[in-house]
Amino acid sequence: MLEERDGCVIFDGYTLVRDSLDCVPTDGKSVVNTISPNSYGLACKDPVMMDALKGSDYLVLDGVYFGLWPLLRYGKRVRRITGWDAFRYYLGYAEKIGGKVFLLGSTEETLAKMAGKMSEEYPDVKVATYSPPFKKEFDDADNEKMREAVNAFSPDILVVGMTAPKQEKWTWQNMPFLNAHVSIAVGNVFDWYAGNTKRPSVFWQKIGMEWLVRIFMRPEILRRNLGNQMVFFWHLFLRLLRIKK
Repeated sequence: MLEERDGCVIFDGYTLVRDSLDCVPTDGKSVVNTISPNSYGLACKDPVMMDALKGSDYLVLDGVYFGLWPLLRYGKRVRRITGWDAFRYYLGYAEKIGGKVFLLGSTEETLAKMAGKMSEEYPDVKVATYSPPFKKEFDDADNEKMREAVNAFSPDILVVGMTAPKQEKWTWQNMPFLNAHVSIAVGNVFDWYAGNTKRPSVFWQKIGMEWLVRIFMRPEILRRNLGNQMVFFWHLFLRLLRIKK
């Protein structure tokens, strides 16, 4: 069953932004996560990740093929809004209000590149950063340090750039304890914005084949993500046949 409310379509436990991030309130506390066939496949193996996706206040369509779910099952089109789109949208919002953006994740070097570029492109935005330790799972001390850093700055927008599913789970689990209005998890965007790596051209983005170019650029992505993506397409097939609920 699909429900429409406040610029979102809600189905099977997912609250997906339909057209624009304008529907996300900026005066409360909102978790915005991205969803794609890969993140869905990860969630099928990780109950906490599934809770994080379904518990997010808003999900944006980072992987265009996840849009087949509401389209084929419910006849509802959903616009693709990638992590990059969300990142740029909220930087523009912060520039408009003279707000504060906190960057959490990656290395000190990458964060410095991002902060420097933001000061040029968005001069009215105040920026603070924190580079957490690189490990598979954070302990309580790690989480406390990150929360303290964010809360000391009290940002309008918290941008989290870690690998999936760590970033989605951390954002969802910690948002109740953070003084931030909107939190978004954006993954590879940190490296793209810092100039460490290049995003595939607009042409590949528009035809929904950005993933293919990224595989040629980074073959390890295929080995890491293919199984997760196949889980999504298999489940979609079963649900269309009404074999799986």
